[in-house]
Amino acid sequence: MNFKITLLPGDGIGPEIVVEAARVLDTIAGKYNHTFTYQERLMGGCSIDKYGSSLTDETLADCKSSDAVLLGAVGGPKWDDPLAKDRPERGLLALRKGLGVFANLRPVKVHPALMEWSPLKPEKLQGVDILVVRELTGGLYFGFPKGRDVKDGRERAVDTLEYYDYEVRRVMELAFKLARGRKKKVTSVDKANVLESSRLWRQIAVKVGEANKDIELEHTLVDTASMRLITGPAWMDVMVTENMFGDILTDEASVLAGSMGMLPSASLGESTLGLYEPIHGSAPDIAGKGIANPVGTILSAAMMLRHSFNLETEAAALEKAVEQTITDGARTADIGGKLTTRQMADEIIKRM
Repeated sequence: MNFKITLLPGDGIGPEIVVEAARVLDTIAGKYNHTFTYQERLMGGCSIDKYGSSLTDETLADCKSSDAVLLGAVGGPKWDDPLAKDRPERGLLALRKGLGVFANLRPVKVHPALMEWSPLKPEKLQGVDILVVRELTGGLYFGFPKGRDVKDGRERAVDTLEYYDYEVRRVMELAFKLARGRKKKVTSVDKANVLESSRLWRQIAVKVGEANKDIELEHTLVDTASMRLITGPAWMDVMVTENMFGDILTDEASVLAGSMGMLPSASLGESTLGLYEPIHGSAPDIAGKGIANPVGTILSAAMMLRHSFNLETEAAALEKAVEQTITDGARTADIGGKLTTRQMADEIIKRM
C-alpha cells in the first residue's frame, strides 16, 4: 500500500528526531511491502524566518492533501518575544484547527525498566497505563474575544474559555469508544464547581455516559486529578478533558514514564488524516548535539500506522521493538544511557 506523509521537522531537535522516525517507517515499508512517500515542509520558527509566517497557506494545503502528518517540535528562545505578531506555537494551533483534529490522544505507560527514572516510588507506578484524550480545537486557546488593550488607564489582557456542546460531545464519545477496548473506565476532568464551561462539559459527559452504560464514568475536578496523578496514577484508564487542562495534565503525567522523550501523541478528527508528534518541546539546549531521544517520535509513527493507515500489525511490531530495545538496556542520555539519537533508532530497527 502507498501512503503520503507530510514531514514537519520544525525547530530545535525536531529535524533530528523526525529523520529517525522516517528511517524506522522505511524499515516497516520494506518489511511489509508498503510505500511511504514523504514531502517535507517548514512550520514553526523556521517558517517565520523564511516566509514570515509560522504556518503558510501552502504548507497547510500540503498537509491536508496527505494521508498523515508527522511533526517534530516547534519553538525556541529566538522566537519568544511576547509582543511578536507571530510565534511558532501559533502555527501549531492553526495546523490543528486547519486539519480539523479535535482530539489529542496521549498514552502514558510506564516501562518496568525505566521506573527508576521516574521521581515516583516504583510501587506507585505498578500498573500505570493511561490514555489521555484532550480536546484540541476549543477552549481557552481558541476562544474570542482575545487580546490586549488599555481600560481605565490600565493595560489589560483577555482570553476567553469557550465551548460548544458539539465540541464536548464528539471528544467525549471518542473517549468512551476508546475505553471500550481497554478497562472500560472514563474519568472526565473538569472544574465544574467554578466554571460554566465545565458545567456544560459535565452535563454532556453524563448524557454520553447514559448512552454507554457498559463503561464506568467518574468525574473529578482538575486540581484533584493533578494530585491523584502523582499519589495514585494506576487508578486511571481513559482520562478525557478540555484543552488547557489536558495540556497541563499530560506534561505532568509524562514524568511517570521517566522522560518526556518517551511519549507519543496522535491528534485525530472525523477523517483518517491525523497529526502525529511527540509531546516534548524543541529542547534548544541540546539541539544539534545528536543526543535527543527519538522514541516519542518513533512511537508517534506507530500511532500513525494504527490510526491513519489501519496497519495494526505493523504498529504493534514497532511498539514491541521499542519495548524490547528499552528492556535490553539501550538508552539515550535522558533515560540513563549514552546512545546518540541515530544509535537509538538503529537499535530499534535491529529489533524489527
